[in-house]
Amino acid sequence: MPRQVFVDASAWIAIADADEARHEDAVRIFSRLLQDGYLLVTTNLVIAEAYILLRRRLGYQVAITFLESVNESPRIEIVHPNLPLEIAAKEILRHYNDQDFSLADAFSFALMRTRNITEAFAFDQHFATAGFILIPPG
Repeated sequence: MPRQVFVDASAWIAIADADEARHEDAVRIFSRLLQDGYLLVTTNLVIAEAYILLRRRLGYQVAITFLESVNESPRIEIVHPNLPLEIAAKEILRHYNDQDFSLADAFSFALMRTRNITEAFAFDQHFATAGFILIPPG
């Protein structure tokens, strides 16, 4: 099985939005991950979050192009959370009651723990707070 990395909405947005401050870094990292043979893992919740933010910032065409490209790529696995992940996500929210994690964040963390994914391609420090390694380092 190829090495896996979780991809957060913050990374998807930085890749898609040329005006995003971290765009060049995001595109470079994305290309490197693909070249190095990583399987890019994300959730439908993360994709939904990225889609609506891109839709609001850049319009329908950019958002729908993003949605189609992630759904068509064999190198991207989109996980649909199930009941065990939901239970684990809610436990994470209870455990980190001093943090403002979103439910999508908690599902991401639960999935990463379940699949032993230690690295997150993300610009969201919540992943580091939850004990994961950020790509790029925060």
